[in-house]
Amino acid sequence: MLKTRGIVFRSVKYGETSVIADIFTEEKGLCSFIGGGVRTAKAKMPYNLFQPMTVVELVAYHREGSGASRLKEMRASEVWTSIPFDLKHGAVALFMAEVCRKAIHEEEEHRELFDFILENLHWLDTSPYPLANLHLHFLLSLAGHLGFQPLPPDTDGEVFFDLREGVFSPAPPPHTLIMEPDQVQQMLFLMDTPLENVHELPITRPQRKALLGKLLQYYQLHLPGFREVHTPEILEMVM
Repeated sequence: MLKTRGIVFRSVKYGETSVIADIFTEEKGLCSFIGGGVRTAKAKMPYNLFQPMTVVELVAYHREGSGASRLKEMRASEVWTSIPFDLKHGAVALFMAEVCRKAIHEEEEHRELFDFILENLHWLDTSPYPLANLHLHFLLSLAGHLGFQPLPPDTDGEVFFDLREGVFSPAPPPHTLIMEPDQVQQMLFLMDTPLENVHELPITRPQRKALLGKLLQYYQLHLPGFREVHTPEILEMVM
């Protein structure tokens, strides 16, 4: 029997009344669970518990390497005050959930990563500041937890960033997979800035969109199987 906290990344309908959910657990990392009968009026585990980035406490019949485990019970561990009700907060949460689902694959304990995601959700739910830069900071910090965040440049002045090699250089590499110096400065600002101050980055909407595109391209180059992310379209509409 597995008892643990978890963060829901995705759920899909299964059969007439059930769901299969990908949940990043505190104890076992990313696991799949079957929630039986949750899409009924008298469900013991309400369907809204399976929405992306819901934080839950669960009990499941779990066996290592046996595929999806069946949930015995599940309840909310955190009650969000803005994520489910505010379009901007909800859009950022959906983006974070999609990126996590496509970037995290390990079925093993990773409490530091769990705490990092939970910290970002807490800030997203309660932040009194604009959220427009939060997803960029999340991408860069998540890359650090997954082992491929760029090391800061060892020279001052104008530098380029080679997306393919993951290194900075004073001259552009002989290919087009690069960040220009202005984008590099934006990225370095975000890498050096704590979560509560990311709104201070002076960046326009087109610049933000371009930087996001480069960061997602960097993910695709360095994470095997990382597929196209669709939620940036939602972010662009609501931000």
